[in-house]
Amino acid sequence: MASNLVSITRRSAGQTMRKDLWWVTPLVTFLGLGAFVVYSTWAAFQGEHYRFIGNGANYLSPFYSPEVLGSATAFFGEKPGWIPEWLPFSPAFLILWGPGGFRLTCYYYRGAYYKAFWADPPACSVGEPRHSYRGENSFPLILQNIHRYFMYLAVIFILFLAHDVYEALWFTDAAGNTTFGIGVGTIILAANVFFLGGYTFGCHSLRHLIGGWRDELSKKPIQMSAYNCVTCLNRRHMLFAWLSLFVVGFSDIYVRLCSMGIWTDWRII
Repeated sequence: MASNLVSITRRSAGQTMRKDLWWVTPLVTFLGLGAFVVYSTWAAFQGEHYRFIGNGANYLSPFYSPEVLGSATAFFGEKPGWIPEWLPFSPAFLILWGPGGFRLTCYYYRGAYYKAFWADPPACSVGEPRHSYRGENSFPLILQNIHRYFMYLAVIFILFLAHDVYEALWFTDAAGNTTFGIGVGTIILAANVFFLGGYTFGCHSLRHLIGGWRDELSKKPIQMSAYNCVTCLNRRHMLFAWLSLFVVGFSDIYVRLCSMGIWTDWRII
């Protein structure tokens, strides 16, 4: 029997027959994620202006929540004396690895930054610089498999951020009396919880945990309803991923600038 052998020539990096502007999406992703990484790293190293207590308000930046250590309001109080002064310290260092790891190993984000940062590949039908592929069973990509464990932590962080919104609903007047109120900062922190919640509770790992592992989910009506809710959010996972990234960054900017006296927090109620 005669056989036809087809020789496939491997594309060189960036080579493609596509006529569209395929490079726009990875470029925008690179700029967006790059800007967030640079700003969040800078903000984490500051170790100050992450809490705004003014005009009776009490706002805590999500980059520093929960505040474990580093000030009188932290769970474990001020920075311990045994930490050397020359060693960079910030309360953000103690907690940012949790939500940071959740995003880094996210199924959507890994696809986004594989293209934008590693050009692996830069887009469909576009040549990549890699000459071999070992998959996610080898270091460092095998670390992506711990995403489900970061998801558990991410849910806990949502609870802390929701508590911060509750704290932002109470204002203290000059006489020391506490009253209910809503400021612009309250709305921003609440929006942060909403978008982060949409992103977290639409997680692929949570969808599997809720019921995706079952062969006949329809026989479990309560679990099926929960699965459908997560699936509804999962359909917009990319949208919630980007909106939550923007809002959590802006939340820190808002608290920081109010704490520095550059912005004024307006009380609505």
